[in-house]
Amino acid sequence: MRPKYSLIIPVYNEEETLPEMYLRVRAVMDQLDGDVELILVNDGSRDRSLAFLRDLHEKDPRVCYLSFARNFGHQIAVTAGLNFVRGDAIIILDADLQDPPELIPALVEQWKQGYQVVYAQRTQRHKESWIKRLPAYIFYRLMRRLADVDIPLDTGDFCLMDRRVVDVLNSMPERNRYIRGLRSWVGLQQTSIHFERDPRFAGEVKYTFRKSLSLAANGLVTFSRVPLRLSTYVGLLAAVVAVVMAILVLYWRLFVPNSPLTGFATIMIAVFFLGAVQLVSIGILGEYVGRIYEEVKGRPLYVLSEVAGFAEELTNKRL
Repeated sequence: MRPKYSLIIPVYNEEETLPEMYLRVRAVMDQLDGDVELILVNDGSRDRSLAFLRDLHEKDPRVCYLSFARNFGHQIAVTAGLNFVRGDAIIILDADLQDPPELIPALVEQWKQGYQVVYAQRTQRHKESWIKRLPAYIFYRLMRRLADVDIPLDTGDFCLMDRRVVDVLNSMPERNRYIRGLRSWVGLQQTSIHFERDPRFAGEVKYTFRKSLSLAANGLVTFSRVPLRLSTYVGLLAAVVAVVMAILVLYWRLFVPNSPLTGFATIMIAVFFLGAVQLVSIGILGEYVGRIYEEVKGRPLYVLSEVAGFAEELTNKRL
């Protein structure tokens, strides 16, 4: 039977968290007013996570799982789950229990009132250092100003989406996925609920600073053309500075012949300044060209090594 609710949880080396996560998610699933499927996406885990998913599937028929042939990344794992969901309301949350499953009924209540996207907005991050909170705070506000779509502040992938929204997301062919931006791009009726984000239940943080920075850069490049325009503006500024310097050097040559500002140091400063502008502009352009290159290669987003819990026709369609 087609379930009413679908839960998607990406899993990457979460063997310490999975038992507690399943107990809390199962308690919420039992409370919902309809059939539920739990889709766990193993993103190339190197620990015993996949073995635990197999055991869960054997014990609870509501548990389905996908297993990648290697690690493809969190956003691709979420995308794979979206490709396989069958429910009318789809909830995405993380396996580390920083997104509390107990908040799902509140998301469902907003969906029943007619909202097609209900996202969870963080009001506080418990036990996170300022080194992590400050860059996140700056990024979300910078993204809000620069993006072509209105991406809500302080929101992650924890959300509920209506089937119609998911169908639109599945129709998008792009490979550099930024789910929270894509769901905002779709539009329709959206609202938020607030929550305080808990610390990780167990295990190591999977989103390192490098991965977070990469996700932030991907979101900015995907949803904004401002960096391209910025390189143009900086180039124009450099041209103006160069003209002003040429006029000043000519003035000093004619009227202040012994000025030290017309020597080797001035020339080197100008060369380094213009070189920096060029390299930054090329780097920005390279980010956009690199994404074009990824798109035109046309490779699949992911490769599955194991699938369980889905109808045979759906599995054959996606494999």
